[in-house]
Amino acid sequence: MKKIILIHGPNLNLLGKRDIKHYGNLTLAVLENIVKKEAKKLRISVIAFQSNYEGALIDFLQKHRHIDGIIINPGALTHYSYALHDALLDTNLPVVEVHLSNILKREKWRLLSVTAAACKKVISGKKIDGYLEALYYLNKLFYD
Repeated sequence: MKKIILIHGPNLNLLGKRDIKHYGNLTLAVLENIVKKEAKKLRISVIAFQSNYEGALIDFLQKHRHIDGIIINPGALTHYSYALHDALLDTNLPVVEVHLSNILKREKWRLLSVTAAACKKVISGKKIDGYLEALYYLNKLFYD
């Protein structure tokens, strides 16, 4: 069985209470359960983690470097965290960056993703379907 980590950055713990227009009405727990349920069908185990602190996300990545892949929504860290970019690269794992909202159609400062260069794919604006697309993408990498 393959194992991936599902990482959520700052403020994603407030899903379901945040701007529903951009982020949808699913809570983080529901989102994680949907991903885990679908992953189980694909014979993939998921370890989920959320933190509002950049260092905690980096520590988690370093601790779990032995797994098979990563799905990450870095939140606002997407736009300025070179440290998170480097930590993702250092795992030497396939990474998919996911955003619930379409960051390319929002504020100007959201147009740049410094973490994207450390990822094999970026999926933006598809809500929960973006997470599932990321899961299927990793599955295809694992078994093709």
